[in-house]
Amino acid sequence: MKKLVLLLCFPAAVMARTPGNDDSVFIRKIANSALTERSTYQNLYNLTKKVGGRLAGSPGMVKAELWGADALKAAGADKVILQECMVPHWVRGGKDKASFIYTAGGKQVSAPVNVLALGNSVGTGAKGVKAELIRVHSFDELDARKNEVKGKIVLYDVPFEETFVQTFEAYGKNVIYRAIGASRAAKYGAVAVWVRSMSHSVDNNPHTGSLRYLDSIPQIPAAAVGLRDMEKLDSLLDQGKTLTGELYTYGKMLPDTIGHNVIGELKGTEHPEQIITVGGHLDSWDVNEGATDDGAGVVQTIAILKAFKETGYRPKHTIHFVLFANEENGTRGGKKYAEAAKAAGEQHLFALESDAGGFAPRGFTLGAPASLDKFNSYKPLFAPYGVEGFTAGGGGADVDPLHAVLGTAVSELRPDSQRYFDVHHAANDVLENVNIRELKLGAVNMAALLYLVDQYGL
Repeated sequence: MKKLVLLLCFPAAVMARTPGNDDSVFIRKIANSALTERSTYQNLYNLTKKVGGRLAGSPGMVKAELWGADALKAAGADKVILQECMVPHWVRGGKDKASFIYTAGGKQVSAPVNVLALGNSVGTGAKGVKAELIRVHSFDELDARKNEVKGKIVLYDVPFEETFVQTFEAYGKNVIYRAIGASRAAKYGAVAVWVRSMSHSVDNNPHTGSLRYLDSIPQIPAAAVGLRDMEKLDSLLDQGKTLTGELYTYGKMLPDTIGHNVIGELKGTEHPEQIITVGGHLDSWDVNEGATDDGAGVVQTIAILKAFKETGYRPKHTIHFVLFANEENGTRGGKKYAEAAKAAGEQHLFALESDAGGFAPRGFTLGAPASLDKFNSYKPLFAPYGVEGFTAGGGGADVDPLHAVLGTAVSELRPDSQRYFDVHHAANDVLENVNIRELKLGAVNMAALLYLVDQYGL
């Protein structure tokens, strides 16, 4: 009788199963599995050291897709699907080179410049481009000086904003110069552009990335410049020196070719027709191993599948573990995944992406404002693993098309961002610059979020 009275004294909400009762125990179980799993490092090693660079359309892309299918099968996927999509095929075509020439003490001086051609750009060819440099610090300045641009190489000198704590804000502000700077300059007759690398780094590695040419404007070569060489250029230009740049690049677009999204599936036990997606993109730039961008997201995706299998978790909803094709210079994989889902009449409840590096997890962005309070009520479950909470925002480039096409709620892991742009799209994006413990913690938090959505919805 005393036990009955005691139970009646508690509110009904306490007696009901709510997040936090058993969930923290299960999340700890997931964490123990993921943090001790040795295959995560081995997967990243194999992807970076044995596959290497894997730009869309390249032999590395094909090798990566075969590796990804095998890795998802080994992790325990119920089945693996290769979803075909057409992808762009840009090739660098040779070693990018540049230099600048100026007069000092009555003598002509020449110095090399560390550059990388921007993805999807046209090349100069073997003859190269040689022209005077004109430095601008904004598109407004370019427009104001448009009569000075014809026949010159435009040097976009726009440093990352140092006061932004979240470095992706600096990238978001500056990337427009890489994306359409060539066309904006070509409109006024420029023969090429050099773009300050999208980075805070202290080294001289140039950071490539894709551009897009605007219709009806002539296409001109474009290259990113290492930051230490930018300092040399700035110093001489600040002294009033006239600089002549030389650029040699060989890039060209080949016809589109066939690529694949690689999809591992765990079938839902209660609502198999409803799909939750998690993924990262399989492609990388040709000049690096793509360890951070986005080998980290790829192996985290596989690690989550492995942890669910090892803990015996059978999701209520079907989960797709997707290694997306062609994020870097076309986003064709993410678009194909969303278009195919719509064509098949699929129900996609939630999609989570990791494409901000394998650094220590700090939080998630969530493109479902009505669910923010609910998700932030889960913070005590994430706190032991480094996540501070959820903020409004979208998913990544590969899952955002699901939101656009189907209205799916999307989310992205938000790791610490301070080191990301040290390696982003540069030659030093290699295995040795990934901390495997931080990467695994990201996978733990992603797995926890997927589990909570699977159990409690949005």
